[in-house]
Amino acid sequence: MNLPADRRARLQHLVKAALATCAHLQITDRGIFALSFTAQRASDLDRDAVLAERVDAFVARFSRLQDLLGDKLLPELMSALGEPERAMIDNLDHAERLGWIASADDWVRVRRLRNQMVHEYIGDPALLADALQRGHDFVPVLAAAAEALAMEVRRRGWASC
Repeated sequence: MNLPADRRARLQHLVKAALATCAHLQITDRGIFALSFTAQRASDLDRDAVLAERVDAFVARFSRLQDLLGDKLLPELMSALGEPERAMIDNLDHAERLGWIASADDWVRVRRLRNQMVHEYIGDPALLADALQRGHDFVPVLAAAAEALAMEVRRRGWASC
């Protein structure tokens, strides 16, 4: 399928942004989770500026990647394929059937977790530690989705990045 130049450029931009954000998220993830993220570490954020900045970066990158993939790249790719506009859950179900994501249910959990991490950041250290640890567990899910969507765009000749 031949795409107009502006749509091709949009897909290229989204793929490049998603892969860069994914790489940055993985770097931040390795830095924070070299040790388990406990409630004690969460309570130390007020006194440890370096750790607090890393946590901020993790939450921002996790959220940004989830948004880029689910709210931008996936719908743009579906549209480029001539698929009708659908609700996000329907897009996720379709993406799961196509093998681009492992589980639509996991993706919904990732979205809820993203919201929880943002809102729990100033709350209970135990809740924050739990949310961050679960976010860490989902980093491979986001990375696999980023690569699968990028590969599909490349396979169709719409991007070379």
